[in-house]
Amino acid sequence: MRIDILTLFPQMFSGPLTESILKRAQTNGLLDIRLHDIRDYTTDRHHTADDSPYGGGGGMIMKAEPILAAVEDVLGAVRDGIPVILTTPQGAVFNQRWAKELSRHERLLFLCGRYEGIDERVRDLVVTHEMSIGDYVLTGGELPTLVMVDAIARHIPGVLGEEGAADKDSHATGLLEYPQYTRPPTIRGLSIPAALLSGNHKEIERWRRAESIKRTWLRRPDLLLTADLSEKEKWLLATLALEWLNARQ
Repeated sequence: MRIDILTLFPQMFSGPLTESILKRAQTNGLLDIRLHDIRDYTTDRHHTADDSPYGGGGGMIMKAEPILAAVEDVLGAVRDGIPVILTTPQGAVFNQRWAKELSRHERLLFLCGRYEGIDERVRDLVVTHEMSIGDYVLTGGELPTLVMVDAIARHIPGVLGEEGAADKDSHATGLLEYPQYTRPPTIRGLSIPAALLSGNHKEIERWRRAESIKRTWLRRPDLLLTADLSEKEKWLLATLALEWLNARQ
């Protein structure tokens, strides 16, 4: 997959993109990430990429011309089918479903918003998706872009090494991930659950599934509204709910 990122602050990406899994994915040719400085597409000697808003008000607005020139130069004449993603607090909230959906594309372009926003004509002319990583405001779209690139990359075959590894993450199945343990078997009186020491793979899978349901019930019960549960698992959920009600009495 190729990912192009348009930004006013390309140096913000130098650390995260050159470490760990994202670095390995690029080294192995699974991911091609290219940074583009929007100021390179300005035409005045001061490289002005923002201006005051029509109608007055505080803050500055990112100018349309350099952004449009950047998109057209990076993507070329044929842009059909390539998502152009604007990072904005007004966008749809990015989640695991979006990460998986966007990972199916061969190419993506991220446009990092800044200041009070962008000239609306950029939305009208080139933006295909508007994305947010939560209901709060950051100083710019660079950090949200990094978050989304990382989440998307995990779904690209080969990036995580183990086949299907991303499908076991929290939210991938509609549930939170089960508890994880490693050596030593006992720490300060706390021991590994017996099921994990049994060597019985079916028992281990049953334990992990049950723990995922329990953890989701305790921490994110809203996710259970759309989770795919068997009849037996629904009974487990009903038991948890009954225990919760009894504890409150």
